[in-house]
Amino acid sequence: MALFKKRQVGKPGEWYYCLVHKKVEEGPECPAKDRFGPYTTREEAAHAMETAQERNLEWQNDPKWNDRTREEEGDGTGTATP
Repeated sequence: MALFKKRQVGKPGEWYYCLVHKKVEEGPECPAKDRFGPYTTREEAAHAMETAQERNLEWQNDPKWNDRTREEEGDGTGTATP
């Protein structure tokens, strides 16, 4: 028997999207590594995957995060040139 039980931290009214079960949860039911959130509404949590996809596209096209040139990406060496 474990001395300390790990309790999921969260409050009623906080919404999460579980990546394993692909469902919305009120309060965390699954481990933090398997969920997005917290969100303030059930609706926000239901659209977590779309939100993540939109943010990924924004970051991919953001010059502050993508400072490598296309030539460096396609040089085949696996390393960027300084």
